[in-house]
Amino acid sequence: MLKTRIHLLRHGQVCGFETRRYNGQADVALTDLGIEQSKAYAEHLKTSPLTAVYSSDLSRSAYGGGLIAADRDLVPLQDARLRELDIGDWEGLTWDEIKQRWPVEWQARLDDLVQVAPPGGESLQQMADRVRLVLDELLEKHQGEEIALVAHGGVNRVILLDAIGAPLTQMFHIEQSYGCRNIIDYFADSYTTVQLLNG
Repeated sequence: MLKTRIHLLRHGQVCGFETRRYNGQADVALTDLGIEQSKAYAEHLKTSPLTAVYSSDLSRSAYGGGLIAADRDLVPLQDARLRELDIGDWEGLTWDEIKQRWPVEWQARLDDLVQVAPPGGESLQQMADRVRLVLDELLEKHQGEEIALVAHGGVNRVILLDAIGAPLTQMFHIEQSYGCRNIIDYFADSYTTVQLLNG
């Protein structure tokens, strides 16, 4: 049975991780640990027969994609559609700062995580729509192959929820730690299996 395998990774730890904040599409830097986490998953993938490596174009993800491709005759490919959720006016702010400055909007988003967008940003549904387009393209292009994709916590959760047939409302029922690896197998008959979660 034809199988396409995606090694889905989250970028390593980023600066400012100590407080709960929304980095969104800001190009925040990796910490020293984040760099080591990226090197670690690149090392784990050395024996995988990858035919392509993709990542978000934000440096925290692109760095990992570059490391994975470095030991192979592959060019790491970056796609802006794989960026984290556009958090708009909340970018770079801590949760406490947002709740103080936008209490009504904060609560509205809590009440409808999927459809309500932060001021100046995009909704989870909008992010899911763009991520799904990329994933469909990759699965069509790489049928029967094994590829790596380095993205972000939100992006990965969308892909994983779709893989198990769960709704976007369950977004935070799946953990995606810094530097984690997931493995998803896609079969030609639309059957999908998550082989590894948050590894």
